[in-house]
Amino acid sequence: MDKKSLSERDICTKFITPKIAAAGWDVDNQVREEVGFTDGRIYVRGKLHTRGAQKRADYILYYKPNIPIAIIEAKDNKRTVGAGMQQALGYAATLEIPFVFSSNGDGFVFHDKTVTSGEIERQLSLDEFPSPEELWEKYKVFKGISDEAAPVVAQDYFSDGSSRTPRYYQQIAINRTVEAVARNEGNNRHLLVMATGTGKTYTAFQIIYRL
Repeated sequence: MDKKSLSERDICTKFITPKIAAAGWDVDNQVREEVGFTDGRIYVRGKLHTRGAQKRADYILYYKPNIPIAIIEAKDNKRTVGAGMQQALGYAATLEIPFVFSSNGDGFVFHDKTVTSGEIERQLSLDEFPSPEELWEKYKVFKGISDEAAPVVAQDYFSDGSSRTPRYYQQIAINRTVEAVARNEGNNRHLLVMATGTGKTYTAFQIIYRL
């Protein structure tokens, strides 16, 4: 098989997804592909307005539903293994995701934002992709979450059976608040500021449900 002739989607299907699954990720419940997470910036010029392109990640990996933990940007094999890293880092910054990967089907470049000393970025073979538990343990240390607090942080969101899920900024607000409460650092008051129309009631409800 000539990898160079394959499309980006073929690289995902034939090389990346199987290696994610082999590392222990539940492809049906923990892996989402081609995830659109913004509607696109609105540009106004006089009385006219247009909407920019939607931001779309090739893969977002979730430790639990609505707890995104890793992002993967895929490229075709004509490009280098790390060609998608800058794009992935931009998405990760928006979504507050600490583990960032780029791949062209030959391997992975892994950018680990939780590293405090040593290499932040390193290359992995296709067979070295980390498991959900490996990343979750690193995530807990990074966030200062103890083993006792972890079940609270990992508590599932409320679902009414519909396809409704929090918008990415609501998800960040909910997770930040739950993590702050679970850490129990002596602060029993937390202030969450959100603009009109951004779903404060829904966000507050999800926080209450998870706690």
